[in-house]
Amino acid sequence: MYEEHTTEPLEAPGARRAGSPCPCRPAEVREAVVRAVSERCRATHTPCDAEALEDALLVASELTTNAMLHGGGITDFQVDVSGPGVRLSVSDRSDELPVVVPPADRQGRRRPGGHGWPIVCRLSCDVRVSDLPAGGKCITAVVPLP
Repeated sequence: MYEEHTTEPLEAPGARRAGSPCPCRPAEVREAVVRAVSERCRATHTPCDAEALEDALLVASELTTNAMLHGGGITDFQVDVSGPGVRLSVSDRSDELPVVVPPADRQGRRRPGGHGWPIVCRLSCDVRVSDLPAGGKCITAVVPLP
């Protein structure tokens, strides 16, 4: 049974003040995830599962990279650790839904990339895409922490 612990949403390294930009690089997002998971482990006096943390870091990297490459940039980022998982939310400017790109084009030539969204879906126990009122979308993925 998991003991529930909730942290305040974290953004970029250091406290984010109103009007300051959200993290714009995957490295900043990964740092926030490490801090949030480490805080949960300290607060609950439980060891951090290295493989689960690596999964959460990979999902965070893929979500932020996809927002930068395909979504017009990151507009918001939140990380929350509660119950048995890490909830990662990345917002961007695009209304377009993520898609799985076939590994080859119609002529059978291999395409570069296209692995990020399948990785997010494979490593997460829950993935949701929400439209934002002012336009754009928010993708929330929950990565299990044993």
